[in-house]
Amino acid sequence: MELIRVIEDQARRQPFRRVRAVRLAVGVLAGVEVEALRFGFAVAAQGTLAEGAVLEIERPSGQAVCLDCGAVVEVRDREEPCPRCESYLLRVRGGTELRVVELEVE
Repeated sequence: MELIRVIEDQARRQPFRRVRAVRLAVGVLAGVEVEALRFGFAVAAQGTLAEGAVLEIERPSGQAVCLDCGAVVEVRDREEPCPRCESYLLRVRGGTELRVVELEVE
């Protein structure tokens, strides 16, 4: 529903009558189930400017800094150890985003 609200806000600012595609960035560490997001969007979009719009989802990788060895590493899960030193002391610094990248409109 929040995504539909964002679309409607944009439609008020820059009038358009239909959304053809929505491109999102959903980081792998964002805690979002992509298939549930797709289903929820399709349901919420019914009867709105976004009805029938294609939902395209980019999946930025997770990044973290290891507090033990100082390495900047790619992670797929918050519970994953540093691939360099096996430490679990990681500070996440990327891959948590959930944002609208682009709307393709008419």
